[in-house]
Amino acid sequence: MRTARITPMPRRNLMDFGFPQTTDSKILQEYITQQGNKLETGKSRVPPTVTNAVSWRSEGIKYKKNEVFIDVVESVNLLVNANAACCSARSWAPSSSRCSCRACRSLRLGLNDRVLFELTGRSKSKSVELEDVKFHQCVRLSRFDNDRTISFIPPDGDFELMSYRLNTQVKPLIWIESVIEKFSHSRVEIMVKAKGQFKKQSVANGVEISVPVPSDADSPRFKTSVGSAKYVPEKNVVIWSIKSFPGGKEYLMRAHFGLPSVEKEEVEGRPPIGVKFEIPYFTVSGIQVRYMKIIEKSGYQALPWVRYITQSGDYQLRTS
Repeated sequence: MRTARITPMPRRNLMDFGFPQTTDSKILQEYITQQGNKLETGKSRVPPTVTNAVSWRSEGIKYKKNEVFIDVVESVNLLVNANAACCSARSWAPSSSRCSCRACRSLRLGLNDRVLFELTGRSKSKSVELEDVKFHQCVRLSRFDNDRTISFIPPDGDFELMSYRLNTQVKPLIWIESVIEKFSHSRVEIMVKAKGQFKKQSVANGVEISVPVPSDADSPRFKTSVGSAKYVPEKNVVIWSIKSFPGGKEYLMRAHFGLPSVEKEEVEGRPPIGVKFEIPYFTVSGIQVRYMKIIEKSGYQALPWVRYITQSGDYQLRTS
């Protein structure tokens, strides 16, 4: 049975007259103000936040609504060679959280963790194996080691709760095929076909496909089946923008450029095609937040919210 390696996120401290001073940005905001203070000698005291057992959460926080938001954001890194073979495809994910609770004593989170399913004898068909897990300092690591429950007292505001990596091969979500024909002393013609290889119920938003072109190209002309294309001469690329890209769809883009009559002597390298996208309500790994329980000592009702997003990381496809 394999277990994930757990690494707590680093917590840095500074020393000032023998007293440890945390460098957490949310705690520093309590002491960095626009008001002047008169120094009183002989009355040195340790800031209360330093001696508090929960240094990342201040006292006296109040909100009209008690809410906790969890964003599970998975980034897909992909590299495809010129022979259309996938060289590398990996996914990693930072899970961000935003807490707006006036007196949140504790929060418990459960995932469809494969190690947990093995310990409890459940079916592993809908579980995921997490590797290189890293937690925020607020997470109780001993509790996670014991029963795989993510238990913590959340800081106020936005913070990164945890991150993990998947060691499984990831299918390219947006596949690109390109044909580039260069006619000497005349023109270059580019045909790009993009296909969504994710489920039809999902939609990729803000898709941008960056296609490299020769540095001496000019007089661009474009024809797209959807979206719009523009030439960015300072980067020597054509950016094909598609606002909404449903799964299972295929789209085409054709570009025509003129070339100078005098050909360059040096041989240019051909950069890869880059793709950017974001798919809401979708995860590559299939990770799920099975439950999220908020323990409020004040007795107020708190509302939990979970959102899943898959986005492109270093996503490149080389051309022949």
